[in-house]
Amino acid sequence: MELLAKRRRDQASSGEEDSFGVQPRRVADLAMVPNLRWSSTGLCRRRRSQCLFSSCEKQGDLSSWISDNIKKKECIYFVESSKLSDAGKVVCECGYPREKHLEEATGSHTFQDQEWDPKKHVTEMPTDAFGDIVFTDSGQKVGKYVRLSQDTPSSLIYQLMTQKWGLDAPNLLISVTGGAKDFKMKPRLKSVFRRGLLKVAQTSGAWIITGGSHTGVMKQVGEAVRDFSLSGSFCEGEVVTIGIATWGALHNRESLIHPMTIYNAITNGTPCVVVEGSGRVADVIAQVAGLPISEITISLIQQKLSMFFQGMFETFTESKIVEWTKKIQDIVRRRQLLTVFREGKDGQQDMDVAILQALLKASRSLDHFGHENWDHQLNLAVAWNRVDIARSEIFTDERQWKPSELYPMMVAALITNKPEFVKLFLENGVQLKEFVSRATLFYLYQNLEPTCLFHCKLDKMLAREPECLDPSVLLQHVAQVLRELLGDSTQLLYSRPHSSDQQRLFTVPSVKISVGALTVHCSQVQGENPQSSYKHSSGQATFNIDPVRDLLIWAIVQNRRELAEIIWAQSQDCIAAALACSKILKELSKEEEDTDSLEEMLVLADEYEQRAIGVFTECYRQNEERAQKLLVRVSETWGRTTCLQLALEAKDMKFVSHGGIQAYLTKVWWGQLSVDNGLWRLVLCMLVFPLLYTGLVSFRNRELPADRCLARVRAFFSAPVVVFHMNILSYFAFLCLFAYVLMVDFQPQPSSCECLIYVWLFSLACEELRQLFYDPDGSGLRKAVLVYFNDYWNKLDVCAILLFIVGLTCRLMPSLLYTGRIILSLDFTMFCLRLMHIFTISKTLGPKIIIVKRMMKDVFFFLFLLAVWVVSFGVAKQAILIHNERRVEWIFRGAIYHSYLTIFGQLPTYIDGVNFKPDQCSPDGTDPYKPKCPEIDQARQEPMFPEWLTVLLLCLYLLFANILLLNLLIAMFNYTFQQVQEHTDQIWKFQRHDLIEEYQGRPPAPPPFILLSHLHLIIKRVMLKIPAERHKQFKNKLEKTEEAALLSWEIYLKENYLQEQQFQQKQRPEQKIQDVSDKVDSMVRLLEMAHLKQSGAVEQRLASLEEQVAQTATALHWIVKALRDSGFGSEEGVPTLAPQKASVGWDPELDSGSKAEDPGDTYHVNARHLLYPSCSVLRFPVPNEKVPWKTEFLMYNPPFYTADRKDKDLVDPVGDALEPLSRISYNAVDGPVDRRSFHGVYTVRDGLPLNPMGRTGLRGRGDLSCFGPNHTLQPVITCWRRNLDGAICRKNVKKMLEVLVVKHGPSEHWMLPGGSREPGEMLPRKLKQVLRRELWSSFERLLTQGMKVYKGYVDDPRNTDNAWIETVAVSIHFPDQNDVELKRLNSHLHSCDEGMAIRWQVVDERIPLYDNHKVILQKVASLFMAYY
Repeated sequence: MELLAKRRRDQASSGEEDSFGVQPRRVADLAMVPNLRWSSTGLCRRRRSQCLFSSCEKQGDLSSWISDNIKKKECIYFVESSKLSDAGKVVCECGYPREKHLEEATGSHTFQDQEWDPKKHVTEMPTDAFGDIVFTDSGQKVGKYVRLSQDTPSSLIYQLMTQKWGLDAPNLLISVTGGAKDFKMKPRLKSVFRRGLLKVAQTSGAWIITGGSHTGVMKQVGEAVRDFSLSGSFCEGEVVTIGIATWGALHNRESLIHPMTIYNAITNGTPCVVVEGSGRVADVIAQVAGLPISEITISLIQQKLSMFFQGMFETFTESKIVEWTKKIQDIVRRRQLLTVFREGKDGQQDMDVAILQALLKASRSLDHFGHENWDHQLNLAVAWNRVDIARSEIFTDERQWKPSELYPMMVAALITNKPEFVKLFLENGVQLKEFVSRATLFYLYQNLEPTCLFHCKLDKMLAREPECLDPSVLLQHVAQVLRELLGDSTQLLYSRPHSSDQQRLFTVPSVKISVGALTVHCSQVQGENPQSSYKHSSGQATFNIDPVRDLLIWAIVQNRRELAEIIWAQSQDCIAAALACSKILKELSKEEEDTDSLEEMLVLADEYEQRAIGVFTECYRQNEERAQKLLVRVSETWGRTTCLQLALEAKDMKFVSHGGIQAYLTKVWWGQLSVDNGLWRLVLCMLVFPLLYTGLVSFRNRELPADRCLARVRAFFSAPVVVFHMNILSYFAFLCLFAYVLMVDFQPQPSSCECLIYVWLFSLACEELRQLFYDPDGSGLRKAVLVYFNDYWNKLDVCAILLFIVGLTCRLMPSLLYTGRIILSLDFTMFCLRLMHIFTISKTLGPKIIIVKRMMKDVFFFLFLLAVWVVSFGVAKQAILIHNERRVEWIFRGAIYHSYLTIFGQLPTYIDGVNFKPDQCSPDGTDPYKPKCPEIDQARQEPMFPEWLTVLLLCLYLLFANILLLNLLIAMFNYTFQQVQEHTDQIWKFQRHDLIEEYQGRPPAPPPFILLSHLHLIIKRVMLKIPAERHKQFKNKLEKTEEAALLSWEIYLKENYLQEQQFQQKQRPEQKIQDVSDKVDSMVRLLEMAHLKQSGAVEQRLASLEEQVAQTATALHWIVKALRDSGFGSEEGVPTLAPQKASVGWDPELDSGSKAEDPGDTYHVNARHLLYPSCSVLRFPVPNEKVPWKTEFLMYNPPFYTADRKDKDLVDPVGDALEPLSRISYNAVDGPVDRRSFHGVYTVRDGLPLNPMGRTGLRGRGDLSCFGPNHTLQPVITCWRRNLDGAICRKNVKKMLEVLVVKHGPSEHWMLPGGSREPGEMLPRKLKQVLRRELWSSFERLLTQGMKVYKGYVDDPRNTDNAWIETVAVSIHFPDQNDVELKRLNSHLHSCDEGMAIRWQVVDERIPLYDNHKVILQKVASLFMAYY
């Protein structure tokens, strides 16, 4: 890096050649020069062994391409300079020492004795300096660099960076400029600057461009990017930084940085952000940015410069101050491109917001920029998550967005979790049905958040799939994962399409969006309407795509609360959607390891359960019957399941315990019976069924005929409540008979009662088999078995039946008769426990049974703790008292059983040695009925164990076991009781459904008569092949029309629910406080705006007053002159009037190119641009106050410029000699040239006319044809804009115009078809180029009949002190679309030049015309009272 880091260049040649460096991927800036290592791929330098390319062949291609296309500049003639280098060496005029020149430069005699000229003695040759650059301070990051000439085409540089170096095309270019010397910035402002700059670059895919040196503001940028790279934050997004520095520049070289780069940017239409507080020129601009142009004077700028350039101000010359005044005026004049960032002021906190506001402000003011880059501005707003700016600045009446134009941004907002933007897009016309397709869904699932649990589950399924994954395969796996989460009651949500349809279906619109670390890349044929690719494809393939459902699931599985809330509000089947979300979240929470995420999932699941309850409550209040239909309606959207089934799968107890759902379950429970029937009536009718015809039992259907006995009997005995009670009676009879046989009638040979028990049990087993194979949904045997054994009571039933079979087998074997009776006795206990499930239906006993079940868990935990103390005390006691007890049963008794009984008060009699009796124990442990005696002192015949120790152990044991553990158990029971008691009602109501559904589908006959029903089922299923069907009470498939009406009703009530929720939200104290705070802030802003408007109104009134005074003075001047010419009055009494700034006929708006922004800024502006168009000539800077010729400007010394033109016979002489100019007659008609001005007589000084509007900073003719006024003609050809039916279009009540405009190929602006005319001709040259010759004479008549809308001076960039443009604008309007002349005009329009285009353009304020032409067009629109 010796050449790049340590060479120096003289200021005369510092801009001659640039070194271009870039960090393509997550590397630091070239501004970090001090610690660099370099390697070159040039011919004279060795190559690096490690490169960014995959092979040496690719690197060789790159080297060849750079050598062929990229040039550098070299000095070919060494001329010793009068100045020495900083090291005291002799250098050339180019700034380099002799040893850095080529041999021919120092030994050549070609240019002997010639003065060194950079145009002649600097030549281009292939560059030999390019390759990789290593930044040692940034973790050995590798970047790219190249040495190139400043004349290298920008397109070639762009090709090098994007195609050869592999950089992504930027969405935004950020050029950071500022001081390179004595640069100081406050620490807080430095932090804000760095954070905002990196955020912008990271989130918007921007390139940061700096001067490339390690000084000033460039050092801040370099250090910020370096810290960002070293911190590891680059994983979130790349920061591309480009340094462009003079080749061989030293550090702290001020000449490398142009101090007024902002001026070049502003004049080129680039929006700029000035950071107040960063010092020097930035602070000067920030101080005067809010002032009118008329107040930005030389003295004010001088004062500000002395304030912010304290150390350097003494070196500033008067001409430099004047130049800066002029540039600052030009900068401030274009306020639409200037944004001042004041940290902590005016509500400004973040740099990125200021940059976004600057871009949006510029897009509103620049016509061609705004119309073509609205989507880019929206992209930036989405990237920075500034929905407030997008809502106020982008989605306005100025731009009507098509829904298809918002689809790419919608994708970006979804993936980057920007819910407010999703809501904004939905408000502005995005239809989810058009937006979501399989391709969109595929892309969304490809961009799942990597940290979410669903992504991990999906990865496990996709691990076996190939890398090039088919979209349908991905969605199929997504459907499988969702089925695991939603439960087996749902079907797959996404089916795989036919292979012939896949290619046609999976096409995503062309998109490239950079939002944070996301870059959306898709493909589409150019010119194709993006909307068409998002539509559902028609044809044979049918897809179960539901846009709202799919987006809702995608958001829920990533636990995105706000996004899911917005999408759910758009849902149609909203109750089912909320319950499904609750189910998915609860299932994901079971596998989530992160505690915070788990809690968030559970809270969100509870929220969606509450939403389902809220919407169902609204429905139930409106119509109970329709609300109950919603519960059991088969939802095709959610896998052919029902809302009730989803709630049960999700264990949403609050929803199931809702009064409306419980009322429906009660309705199903009673079947066709009325719910007000007493239990005693049901029992009587079950025992004596003829009582059904007496009216003892009432039916819900009052029209059920009493004379039809079969119908009433069938309705009664098929009711689940009757089936349940008949099964209870049957079960009690079974238990009684079972107990009778076990205790009274258990014979060696089975008795008739015992045989009846066998038949009874067989009927119970058959019923369990029926439940096991019951599969109304057709889900398969495996699922049916899993569902069956998922119920605890079914497991108990199977165990009881299997145990009965074991006992029966033993009972039938004579040798195991007693064993069989024991097993059957235990089995009887299990059958008795089954009664707990039967009584869960009871509102009194059901909750208590639930509490008992929960307390059983506490008992198991208590037994574990108790076992520790029992075993520890028992073993210690046994070891102390008894020596070598070898009988296992007595070891268990002593260590476990006696210790356990001790808790209940049975203390060992010999524990303390007082009640020891030798006859109660066996000394040698041989008596099987007596415990072994403790060790005895033979002398005293007393136990020899330490009584004090055993007593102490017993006390401690009783203390912990009886007091501590038992009270702990009581406390646990109490806690469980209180905890469960609060939700007991909900749990009971939830479990009540299972029992109701069981008996609703159970055969009506009780065991053992149920065998007849089983026989009937076998005939239907096996012989007649009639499939099982779920009863409509729990799963009802509605007709399409009925279902559509029901869902529309549900949507309407959902909106009511959401409105009620919003109202309640507003009524919360926290929200009211926030609303008051917002209102106070709004009031403060309004007061500030009112103050600004008031001061602005005063300025406008003063300007209006000045204008009226000027007009009055002009009128008085004319009156006095007229009276004097008529002979009235004398010369002595003529009053002296103030001179005018401009003569009658001059339009300040036309002169400035646009409406004057500030009072007093009425001088020509375009004519004072420092850079003269189409050449490199710079004007002498002329501030506003020095424009009038009457104002003294002693240092005014403008350059002289007259362009050489091919048509020398038609233009005035160059003007560098007075003799040819003396033949010109000014203020008169000079041959074919009219040199009279519309503004009266102009002054001629030194043989040259003076611009009547004042100084321009340039003498000579410039690029114009004549000295003095150059007259042009601007025809404004308009007609009314019409619809297809011929009606005139209107906007804001006013009619809309169309104007005929032309454009040259490379130009971005359109223009009126006018301009200069050839001598003796009436039509302008441009108009002749677009009209056929046969129409010329006809159009001349139209011009003579047209209306003049303006005549006077034009503020044109080509104007000089001695030549200027004056124009006449003529309006030619065709009010009738059938006008013959209009038709002839349209038929004769053509372009003689292939590079010229012509069209009719709609007239409004954003029409892309030159400023002067826009003002003329505005006058025409005002003339016809048309929209503008």
